[in-house]
Formats: sequence, structure tokens, C-alpha cells
Amino acid sequence: MTGPLFKGSFPALATPMLENGDVDEKRFQNFVEWQIDQGSHAVCPVGTTGESPTLGHDEHKRITELCLEVAKGKVPVIAGTGSNSTREAIDFTLHAQKAGADAALIVAPYYNKPSQEGLYQHYKAIHDSTDIPIIVYDVPGRSIVHVTVDTMQRLSELPRICGVKDATADLALPVRTRLACGDDFTLLSGEDATIVPFLSLGGHGCISVTANLAPRLCADLHEAWWAGDYEKVSKINDLLTPLHEVLFIESSPGPVKYGLSLLGWGANRLRLPLLSVSKQTEVRVRDAMVHAGLLNG
Repeated sequence: MTGPLFKGSFPALATPMLENGDVDEKRFQNFVEWQIDQGSHAVCPVGTTGESPTLGHDEHKRITELCLEVAKGKVPVIAGTGSNSTREAIDFTLHAQKAGADAALIVAPYYNKPSQEGLYQHYKAIHDSTDIPIIVYDVPGRSIVHVTVDTMQRLSELPRICGVKDATADLALPVRTRLACGDDFTLLSGEDATIVPFLSLGGHGCISVTANLAPRLCADLHEAWWAGDYEKVSKINDLLTPLHEVLFIESSPGPVKYGLSLLGWGANRLRLPLLSVSKQTEVRVRDAMVHAGLLNG
């Protein structure tokens, strides 16, 4: 047994935008550097929080490269490379591999609703076409389909499929997945609000939206867990729980981008069809950030 390949707090990085709608490359790289300085254990560019559905292919690849320029050799880079087209996912994954990413995070194909066998063959084709570790991203709320434990077990038998980002919020799954796939299979939560019970059930970390705003607190929670300081874990979780909630009361990453604007990480800009959050949500985000100690009251 060698243990999981990754563990800890990994921000699903937001992508700052310029006034004209282009990617703010300089601010993005500064943001990655800040995340590392704040103790994040890995970084995850071009996922849902990074607005990957509205990025062009060249932009997608460029953001991965920008992240690697800053993070390579400091913390692992787990690059989003998923698509509902297997050929497109292979292309993104090959690019991430050649650019030097440490792993690829590949979302279950969305919209076209493949069968479990289709899901298996999708991931197998990507696996067989590349040489990079792969983390399956199971998020049925966005993908419509769910990667079952049986399918995950089959996938875990492929040498480089090393883990799952579980965004189901089903706390029966971590144990079932661990029993099916083994203790070396990396179990990462994709639901910030469930991270403490997820860890207690054998999870290893979290690919986190909240860590965009509170990287130090999120990292501290995991480190306290590893140290067995459960009182500190509980205190940090109490600070972060309101923030976990408000970051999803409107379509993500709208709330987190507003929160980032309050911290000085660029204007509150999203690409259509997503919009900036309502004034009511702005108040709730600010209040949750004050509660967490990220802003003065």
C-alpha cells in the first residue's frame, strides 16, 4: 500500500476576467501564487469554478500553462481536462500531460447521458491515450449521469485512474468507494459543506470552491485533521460553514467571484450566460466572509 496520490485542500481556481472579457493572465498567475503562499496543497485550474464551459480551447490550454508556470515544483497541478466529447477530452488531457500537469481531473460526460458502459469506455479511451494520472469527477447535479461504485471499481483497475472527486454529497459513497477501490484510491470531496464527515469516512481531501476565498483556513482544517486536533477542525468548520452555503445560493462561480472582488482579486466579471449575483446575495456573501474572519465587520 502506498496511500493516496493526493491529499489536502485544493482550490478549484476561479479565472479573473478583464473588462473586455478576456482572461486576466497576470492577475490569474498572482492568484495562483497567493494560493500557494496561503498553504493550499494543490491547485486545480479550468474546472467549473474556472468557467471552463465558456472558455475557448486555446484559452483552456493557456490557463493550464499559466498555472503551471507558477505552481510547478511547488504544489501539484490537477488540470481540468473533461468534455462530453471523448476526442476533445483526450486532446485536453494530452495537452495537460505535455505541459507538465501532475494529474487530470475529468468530469463525467454531461448532456449526452452515456450509459455506465459508455462512461467506462470514455475514461478508458482517455486513459489508454495518455500517460497522466486521472481523477474521475462525479457530479451528477451538472452531468445528469452518476458514476456508480461498480463502474468506479472497474475504472480503478486501470493503472492511472487514481481517484475520484465526489460531488454527490452522498455520504454513503466514500466508504463504499474505498471498500470497492482500495485504500490507495484518492477520495476527494467536491462539496465543501461535507468535508468533515467526508474525511471521517476515509476521504483524503477536497477540491474546494471555498478555498478560493479562504485558502489558509481550508488548508488549516486538513492539517488539523491529520494532526488529530479535532477541536480545531470543529472551530474552523464553524467559521467556514456559512460561507460554504452562500457560495452556492446562485450559480457558481457568481458568489465566489463577488467574494474575490471584495478581497482585491479583480472585478466581479463573469462570462455569459452567467451573471453577477444579486444585491441580496452580495450581502450574504459579505456577511459570511466577515463571520469567517476574511473581512472586517
